[in-house]
Amino acid sequence: MKIIANLVMLCFGYLGYSQSILDSYIQTALKNNEVIKQHNFDINKSMYALKEAKSLFYPTVTLNGNYTRAEGGRTIDIPIGDLLNPVYNTLNQITNSNAFPTLQNQSVLINPNNFYDAKIHTTMPLLNYEIIYNKRIKNQQTSLQKIELEIYQRELVKEIKIAYYKYLQSVEGIKIYQDALALVKENQRVNQSLFKNDKINRTAVLRSDNEVIRIQANLETAKQTSSNAQSYFNFLLNEKLDTAIKTDESEILPVGALSENTQNREELQKLTQVKEINDNVSRLTESYWFPKVNGFADFGIQDFDFDVNKDSRYYFAGLGLEWNIFSGNKNKYKLKQVEEDHKKITSQIDNVKQQLLLQFQVSQNNLKSALEQFHADKNQKESAKKYNDDITKLYKEGQAIYIELLDAQNQWVNAQLNTNIALYNSWIAFAELERANATFTFN
Repeated sequence: MKIIANLVMLCFGYLGYSQSILDSYIQTALKNNEVIKQHNFDINKSMYALKEAKSLFYPTVTLNGNYTRAEGGRTIDIPIGDLLNPVYNTLNQITNSNAFPTLQNQSVLINPNNFYDAKIHTTMPLLNYEIIYNKRIKNQQTSLQKIELEIYQRELVKEIKIAYYKYLQSVEGIKIYQDALALVKENQRVNQSLFKNDKINRTAVLRSDNEVIRIQANLETAKQTSSNAQSYFNFLLNEKLDTAIKTDESEILPVGALSENTQNREELQKLTQVKEINDNVSRLTESYWFPKVNGFADFGIQDFDFDVNKDSRYYFAGLGLEWNIFSGNKNKYKLKQVEEDHKKITSQIDNVKQQLLLQFQVSQNNLKSALEQFHADKNQKESAKKYNDDITKLYKEGQAIYIELLDAQNQWVNAQLNTNIALYNSWIAFAELERANATFTFN
């Protein structure tokens, strides 16, 4: 472990890029990324849905009014004349007067004619478990949206880091090929001079020409790879694809050992939240068996011919009860479905725990392997440089043939490339381990 720790410090010390610049890029991406904006829209929508659920606890007040005109239709017959006229006739005879008039039977329309009714209607739930559990579910759904956002953010951070390391890797590759091109062009010049002086045959000249062409092609490929890496990195930042990428090799990234932290992964938090939502859905289903009690009150005025007086005013209040007695076992079967979902979620949690732990262990082993590979390639690079320096010196003294020089130079170039690849592969492995362990902290 001590060797690995030394390798880590050696690797990251050798790289020495600016973490502050990378952090700045990460913050830019988290701010500008379109998918994150879409997630924020979903979170805002969930927040409004939660407020809507809370509003169901408050009374609802509406202003209702109607005016009716009616003619014909059913009537209520009131035999006032048949009942009172005999009595009135007798009284008139006794009093020898016409003080008591003759009355006509009345027929009143059931539909009121020229009648208005205006009222303020207020309703309020007094006992409703459906509203209670609906509010809890909406609250948990909001939390679920936030967790999903954090999952995407972590994945985005990992992709940004990997894209940045690959860009640095491509830039360093261009430098290596540029140095190699200068080297083979110098060989080409020397071989052409030696051939003119009849000190070597034409084969060495042709071989040196081919080496120039080969390195030029590799350099062009490295430039295209770097351009693609630049475009992808800027795509993640939602910037123009050809935007220049800042790099700074003056700072060193501090690195420490990572202890297993998979139990805090957002993926597990998400499943736990889903399980809690499922529990409340179960309670919501069970709540259909309990009564619902609502209160209502009307305050208004009503009369004929738009008259308004003290007799026009009225109030009407009461309680309403709704209790589901029988629904063909519909709610029972709904509850059975929810119970099966609960079993499924529990199984998923156990499976995901193992998957996340496996991902962490594999990522950690990959990092160790990458660091070992970097150490081996770095040693090979040092040996290749010494070998190339020695052969170059011998070739200039005429004690080595061109094939030996070419072999030494190719070993030197390949060793630089391999070391560069291994170096940034170590950073990529570290980014993947950081993602697997959910250790990146958001500001």
